[in-house]
Amino acid sequence: MDKIEVGEIFTISDENDQEEEVEVLATVEIDGVEYIAVCFADDVQEDNEDDIDIFFLKVDEDGDLSALESDEEFDKVSAAFEEIFDDEEELED
Repeated sequence: MDKIEVGEIFTISDENDQEEEVEVLATVEIDGVEYIAVCFADDVQEDNEDDIDIFFLKVDEDGDLSALESDEEFDKVSAAFEEIFDDEEELED
């Protein structure tokens, strides 16, 4: 799989094999591991900025996506993305 880019839309399957389209909002590399922040594509298209559910996925060397494995990993990744989103908000103001 090629490098995942911001704005890219792709389909993922949940634990019940339900397929959902998600859009990449941001990417970040932490300790040599790539992570992406995504939300459901329908939420972005509806421009529901206040009600968008954002979740994080890990990208492995092959470009495969997986869930974060621990609370510590989630805390580290969410803090990194929070900083990115805060910086973007400041630039928009």
